[in-house]
Amino acid sequence: MKINDRRVLVCNCEGTMDIDADKLAKACGASGGLTIASALCRAQIETFVDAAGDGKVLVACTQEAPMFLETNDDLGDKAADLKFTNIRERAGWSAARGKALTAKMAALLAEATLDIPGANSVTMISGGSLLILGSDDAAITAAQSVASRLDVSVIISGRSDLMPPKIMDVPVFRGDVASASGHLGSFELKMENYAPASPASRGFLEFAASGQSGAAICDLILDLRGGTPLFPAPEKRDGYFNPDPKNPALVQKALLELTDMVGEFEKPRYIDYKSNLCAHSRSGIVGCTRCIDHCPTSAITSSGDSVKIDPYICAGCGTCASLCPTGAAKYELPAGDAIFARLRTLLGTYTRAGGDKPALLVHDATWGDEMISTIARFGGGLPANVIPFAVNAVSQIGLEFYLAAAGYGAGQIALLLAPAQADEKAALQGEMELAELVFEGLGYGRGRTLIIDEQDPGRVESLLAALPADDKMPHGDFMAMGRKRAVMALALNQLHESAPRPVDQIDLPAGAPFGAVAVDVDGCTLCLACVGACPTGALKDNPDLPQLSFSENACVQCGLCKNTCPEKVISLTPRLSFAEFARSHQTIKEEEPFECIRCSKPFGTKSTINSMIEKLDGHPMFADAKAMDRLKMCDDCRIIAMTEVGDNPMALGKVPVTRTTDDYLREREELRRSAAKDMMAKGLLPPEGEA
Repeated sequence: MKINDRRVLVCNCEGTMDIDADKLAKACGASGGLTIASALCRAQIETFVDAAGDGKVLVACTQEAPMFLETNDDLGDKAADLKFTNIRERAGWSAARGKALTAKMAALLAEATLDIPGANSVTMISGGSLLILGSDDAAITAAQSVASRLDVSVIISGRSDLMPPKIMDVPVFRGDVASASGHLGSFELKMENYAPASPASRGFLEFAASGQSGAAICDLILDLRGGTPLFPAPEKRDGYFNPDPKNPALVQKALLELTDMVGEFEKPRYIDYKSNLCAHSRSGIVGCTRCIDHCPTSAITSSGDSVKIDPYICAGCGTCASLCPTGAAKYELPAGDAIFARLRTLLGTYTRAGGDKPALLVHDATWGDEMISTIARFGGGLPANVIPFAVNAVSQIGLEFYLAAAGYGAGQIALLLAPAQADEKAALQGEMELAELVFEGLGYGRGRTLIIDEQDPGRVESLLAALPADDKMPHGDFMAMGRKRAVMALALNQLHESAPRPVDQIDLPAGAPFGAVAVDVDGCTLCLACVGACPTGALKDNPDLPQLSFSENACVQCGLCKNTCPEKVISLTPRLSFAEFARSHQTIKEEEPFECIRCSKPFGTKSTINSMIEKLDGHPMFADAKAMDRLKMCDDCRIIAMTEVGDNPMALGKVPVTRTTDDYLREREELRRSAAKDMMAKGLLPPEGEA
């Protein structure tokens, strides 16, 4: 059987899964027949070897992937382009039976055959220099245990009664950390009271009397102080280890990992950031700060009118992308639109294969996979209509995902949240609530999203089994492409077309990324400062006449226009509009331009110029009619007019002639001759020509 030009091998794992080959092949809509193996990884390994000749192979088993990879390597030039997917724990090992289970297997197989592009990456290089921070001799002991593998230094803080080591085989210093920055391969610690250990230490470890301030640079850090970590979300900072110093097992685990962290490491560049779409700031006026406020690792900082995302510190949680209202930050693991291609294939195949009332279970590939495996091995497995969807980080899921999943037919969307991501739950709940408001407003009802953060597999299984099942959602087939706003527009259009209650408008709470801008037209002077501040082009001017227009579909409610307006006549109205007028620019205010009385070029608006003339009437500087007329001129004509008046303050008067060396020499000779004549007249010099 082939799907997407890839040979698919399915095994029932020694008969532990009930798989009907004909029904599964039909559900997949695949070419060629399907033979179900029972021992593909053992007695029937030749089936895999024969299939490798087709070039592209998908094996529906992940447990024995190492064995298949080893066999594939042995094939040399005949080795296949190999992929794996797990239909056993995710579908086959389930108490459920029937058409829905076959449809689910077909969906998982179809999704796995997609060609997913790889993500871009950054490189981090570690030379193995390790800095161990501690407050007792445990830090020195830890350093000695890895000194043969790493270049280790120790900094002790807060203790003065340590016994000096018999052999000083690692450098030991005293110091207090004032601040820390960096990542794997490039850490820098600002130190205070920094001093080396004295080699003459006798009973207790002594240090140089005068401490200094300085910087400690290293590739790796092991923090055994037991206090406040050096970095926020310390478990997400590559190269920084902060185990409980009272737990020897955790300390030894950290040391073991540290010994392997020497060399060159590739790290995905998780976020694709487009600064021209960012609504953070304009001209020093702050608008949106969602990504900065919610980044757990502080990898995002303000940088002028946009933000700066440090890819070396970014841990890939994706919270910034899920919360970004404009789509300036886009999650890129997988790259491009792959996540929505997977979603469309998964739910579309399930529906076409006869599955109904699909529920989506979003999980990560570590905690989530382990939870699903445990439920399958020791419980009843996932319900037949609960379709697992693996992502790199559950916290990357934003509003556009909920809307797209619902548009493709998912009646329920559950997120399986790992304990390590508990601090990101609030952000997820905010996006979920917006999705619920949209579903409720369109008549689909509430309760379609859920966060499952239980650690008991039995409890997780019960919650999944209790998910409401209905088939009210549309089964759209739209291609979700582009950045966040484009995907949301496509999904919302699908949801509105199929809605039980296709209203024109849904009211949303403050802070929602949809809405209108209300302008007090009487107070607006059409200065158009709001147009310059708008990051999405929702507010637009007209180059031919004084005009302000607004497109509601482009507005993200960042507030930059409101904060920038000098007249303070702008307010925000959060809402989601499906009306036709919201899709194009609507004129808010326009006026006739004021024409220059000298050249007739339009500049400003009549109301602005007339208001200025009225306010300056009677002012001493504009008592002259010519001065008042200059207010009615454009910039160029105003300057020309000022040069034509007699009392022009910019007039230079008579321009002096440039003097040269000859001028100075000539004047000196004339002065000499004049002085000589005076002296001869007074008899002080003989007449000219006499000796």
